[in-house]
Amino acid sequence: MKAGNRSPEFAPVRTDRGPQSHFRPIQFRSSRFGGATHSGAAPDLGPTMTTGDTITADSQAAAVPHYDGVQRLFHWSMAAIVITALLIGLYCSYQVPGTPVRRYLLEWHKSLGMTALALIGLRIAYRLATTAPPYVERLGRLTHLGASGAHLALYGLMLFMPLTGYWFSAEGGYSLPFFWLFQWPRVLPVDKAAARTGEVLHGYGAWAIYAFVLLHVGAVVWHRFVKRDSVLARMWPPSR
Repeated sequence: MKAGNRSPEFAPVRTDRGPQSHFRPIQFRSSRFGGATHSGAAPDLGPTMTTGDTITADSQAAAVPHYDGVQRLFHWSMAAIVITALLIGLYCSYQVPGTPVRRYLLEWHKSLGMTALALIGLRIAYRLATTAPPYVERLGRLTHLGASGAHLALYGLMLFMPLTGYWFSAEGGYSLPFFWLFQWPRVLPVDKAAARTGEVLHGYGAWAIYAFVLLHVGAVVWHRFVKRDSVLARMWPPSR
């Protein structure tokens, strides 16, 4: 290559010091390496990832904000109680009234319902005194509004169902048990016509809560297996 055709990017730099001329090592001044001068060295490609820097599923789960232990206990215990009560109630609705098995199962149904009523009051009070953990992934406005509305509806139904169940049983002259330990006070007088109203409201509420529970479970499946985000992980215990 002729001297006049040398590329300015890779031209050796000549210096004259004393009687002899010599050349410095080739210096790369190309902007392709970020504008920095590298004397015979490989370009800096940024920090490298070592074995300890590998991002794992455990490290991602550990970074997710979680509900505290009390809120998780409320959530999972009430989920078990409410779903069990709903399944018993659904089964009993298809049984012949007055049979020993149906009466026995309804004792469980009523006891679980009153337990849920006591817990939902405590849960709401605790929830108002604390805050929910932030979402890691940003939710869309409609998704956030839908989730908030569904949760409020579930809270309302978890109050509505035990109260209308008590109304129906108290005014209908039926038992008001709590796990064969005691009977709840009958604060409403026996009134068969009024009891019929409570029964109808309890029945409509049952179908509403079935729908919202299925919607809630469907949303969990969507977040976990379709979006694959960390929404469900907020309600799990933090990984150690």
